[in-house]
Parts: sequence; C-alpha cells; structure tokens
Amino acid sequence: MEKTDQHKTKSTSSVSQHVVEKKCGFNIMKFMGIISACMIILSVIAIISIVYRQTPLDQLKQFAEARVIDVNNRLKGGDAASSEVVDEPKDKLLDGLLSAGFDENTCLSRYQSVLYRRHSSPHKPSSYLQSRLRKYEDLHKQCGPYTESYNKTVEKLKSGQHSGTTECNYVIWIASSGLGNKILTLASAFLYALLTNRVLLVDRGKDVGDLFCEPFPDMSWLLPLDFPLKQYNKFNKQSPESYGNMLKRNAISTATNTLPPFLYLHLNHDYDARDKLFFCDQDQSLFQKIPWLIMKSNEYFVPSLFLMPSFEQELTNLFPSKVTVFHHLGRYLFHPSNAVWGLITRYYGAYLANADERVGIQIRTFEPGNQPFQHVMDQVVACFLQEKLLPEVVNPQESILTTSENQKSKAVLITSLNSGYFDKIRNMYWEKPTVTGEMIGVYQPSHEEVQQTDNNIHDRKAWAEIYLLSLSDVLITSTQSTFGYVAQSLGSLKPWILYKPKNHTTPNPPCHRAISMEPCFHAPPFYDCKAKTWADTGAVVPHVRHCEDVIWGVKLVEVDKL
Repeated sequence: MEKTDQHKTKSTSSVSQHVVEKKCGFNIMKFMGIISACMIILSVIAIISIVYRQTPLDQLKQFAEARVIDVNNRLKGGDAASSEVVDEPKDKLLDGLLSAGFDENTCLSRYQSVLYRRHSSPHKPSSYLQSRLRKYEDLHKQCGPYTESYNKTVEKLKSGQHSGTTECNYVIWIASSGLGNKILTLASAFLYALLTNRVLLVDRGKDVGDLFCEPFPDMSWLLPLDFPLKQYNKFNKQSPESYGNMLKRNAISTATNTLPPFLYLHLNHDYDARDKLFFCDQDQSLFQKIPWLIMKSNEYFVPSLFLMPSFEQELTNLFPSKVTVFHHLGRYLFHPSNAVWGLITRYYGAYLANADERVGIQIRTFEPGNQPFQHVMDQVVACFLQEKLLPEVVNPQESILTTSENQKSKAVLITSLNSGYFDKIRNMYWEKPTVTGEMIGVYQPSHEEVQQTDNNIHDRKAWAEIYLLSLSDVLITSTQSTFGYVAQSLGSLKPWILYKPKNHTTPNPPCHRAISMEPCFHAPPFYDCKAKTWADTGAVVPHVRHCEDVIWGVKLVEVDKL
C-alpha cells in the first residue's frame, strides 16, 4: 500500500512538472510573439512618420486638437439643452469676470459661451473690477427681494415719508424702447448702482426674465410683482415725481429737511435741462439720501459718468482701459436664457461653425419707403469690397484656378428686418465665382419686416441675432444702431460703420472704421456743472470724444490708440 502511494506521488509530481514546463514554454513563445508584433508596428509608425514628416509628438498634438474640435462640434451642433461637462482649456469664468457656483443647467450660456468664440478676449478685467463685482454680489444677496433689509425699506416707502438712513438703497431700472436700447441702459444703470453702492432691481417689462439669465448668484434681480409703488413703470417726462419737475416746483433741494422716499429720474432722450442735472455732483449728493431711485432711460449714458469728478477715480480703478466698459459689463450681465441659447447654438452649428472666417453685416435703415433700397444695397457691397472684407466676383465664363487644399470659406451673417439685402448678396456669390476662389455662404436667420418692441418671440430672435453677430471675426454695422453697438462690444470688435445716406444716394466713402468698440451716448448733456453754462462735453477730457456716427453724441475712446 505504501509503495503504491509513493508510486502515485512520483507519477503526480512528474505530470505536474511536465505541465509547468509546457506552460512556461508556451508563455515564452507568446511573449516573443508579442515583441515581434510590437517591433513590426513600431517599424510601420517610423516609416509613416518619415513619409509624412510628423513626429510622435506631432501626432499626439493633433490627437489633442482633434479632441477639442470634437468637443466644439458636439456643442455647436448639439441641442442646447445638453448640459454635458467637457474638459476645455478655455476659461469659462472669463478671467475672473464671472463667479463660480451657479447651477449650469439653469443657464447653459453662462459657462458655454466661451466655446463659441474663436479667441479669448484680449481685454482682461482688472482685479479691482473683479473684487467690486464680488462685493456687489454679496450686497445683492443681503439686500435683494424679500430679505429683511428689503422688507424694512419697502415699509418706509409705504409710509410715504423718509427720514434717517437705511441699510440698503436701491435703483429700479424701467424698460424703455427696443431691445438694443434696453441692454445698453441696463448696463448703464448697473454701473451707476456699482458706483453708488445701490442694489439694482429690474422692471421685468414684457420679457426681460425670458430673455436673460439671472446674473447674480442666489438672489433675483427682478423687482417683485408685489412692489407697493403702483404705476411706477408709467412714469415719464411729465410725471410730477420726476427730479426735473420737483426742481421746477421747488419741491426738493439740498437744503430740504424732509425728503421723499423715492425719486423718479427721467433720462430718456427727451429729458430737459433740469433732468440732466443728474450728471452734476451736487445733485448726486442729494440722491445719496433717498433710498429708492427709479430710473427710465433709452440711452447709454456711461460716457457722461466719466465726466463727473466724484466718480472719476473709481471708474479709473474699475476700467484702466476706458473702452472696455460695456465689453466687461455686457459679458457679466447678459447671458441668453436657455430658450434663446438654443436658437443661437442651433443656428451657429448649422451655418457658421465650419467657416474659416465669419463676416457679420447688420443693416438698419431709418428712411421711409419700401425696402430694399438700391442705394443701401450698393453702399453695403461697396463697403465690404473696398475694405476687402469679402472678395469680388468675376464672370462665370472666366476660369478661376482653385484646389480643395487652398479653398477657404467665409460665412456671411446678415441681420435686417428686410430679406431683400440678403437675397441680392446671396445671389451675387451664388451666380458668380470669386476672384480668390473662396467659397462664400450667405445666411439670414430672420426677417421680421418691422420692429416689434416687447413682442416676446421677436425679441428672442433679436437677442439671438445680436449674439450671433458678436461671434463674427469682422463686422459691418449701421449708423445709430443700438443693435449693432451691443454686438460689437460683446464681441470686442471695432466695426466698419455704414454712413447715413442722404437724398437716397450712396455715400462715398460708403463706410468708416469705428475708433472704439464702445457704444455711443446719443443724447448727452451739454452743460458745465461748475460754471453752470453750456459746454461741449465731447471736448472736456481726452477719453470722451464725439461719436463717428452721431456727431452730437459722445463715446469712450482709448487715447493712445486713436
């Protein structure tokens, strides 16, 4: 029995040894096979690298670039309702302009918009502006709608009297005029709130809440619907509550002991000399004592704030580069709502994303008559040809040597209430080849025929088109158009401005380059607050000059770049 067990043990050991030797041999053969395959693959890669003159580092770089392009393509062509987080090298906080911590699903455009701009902005917000914006956000959270401080200040408003100080003071912005005007004046009102430590609350009008995301974290900027002051949004130039009319009746002055709990500031284009005293430091000292200021304006009044000594140093600290005011405030405040962002991204992905260059053309005419006007059409074409923004065309019979390798494409985005200009420019580049061989695609998102102020669908399309224009590489705009002002400033673009035609004739030259990307204040005061006499406010300081398109208007410029 013992011998049998020993024999079995020896047999088992022998078999096990044989199996191990067999496995080892197999593993060695397999390992050698893998090495041989790897050597073959490396040889092939080396040959390909020599042929195409690319190093492995180049290939890795191209893979990374392809990944970024793929991310952009998915965002450009995808549904705006997607909230996929992507690993992008671009700074979604815009160099500290925006604060982190928002729920991205509630406002997709806030952090996605950077992916649709070809280049990051060359204008960085100052550290002081970043700091002041964060402090304002804290103030807004402390004093916003239905907070304890807000409720206390509302109770004083209800009483009809005001005495002493309040923890929080407010400026209420009232919507006025078209969408471009609204955006410009809302930015102006916010800057004023920033300068005077007030909280900005926004009259929602017909659709403000539908067009824009909330810009401040954790607290709405919309004035509550149960705000106790009735008919405040009906105030106008004739309202007895306006500052100008109260001065006229001697109902208010710096010597007055009893002040009203609110004051209406009429800053529309039709304001009178007394209303314009808003831009004097002495009158500003009175406003500091009043908790509620209600402001209506259809003007970008920022340039005149730069002429006020009491604000001068603070504005310099906020904006070392004077021409970046709306560029920074606009990108901080105005984020398209998800509904509008869907319009923007779908159109961009379908028509603009793959072009080598994007050319924006904004056409707005104020002449009576049936459009399109031939003299305006001739002016637009003369502008983009003379400035070499788009190529000339030749007769189809002439042969143009082009190859697919050097054939560049340009996407032309036209915005106009009328479709006639689009039809003519599209046919121009469809029916004839270009002298450069470039492929020109011409697109127009909508043509509403007439402006429909406060129409929700109309305003959605208008805001989408403004934003699409701001994504252009070069831009042509129309004289006096606030629509164009917003697009150029958001996109950090100095546009070519079409001259205003006279007597239905094409101007010569047809257009000229803007001296800065800042919007124009069309109705500034011409008044010296100290001398109490007329003054040319476009010649007081070097950085506030008369506008190119409105000779009586004023705008901010960069002196060393004129």
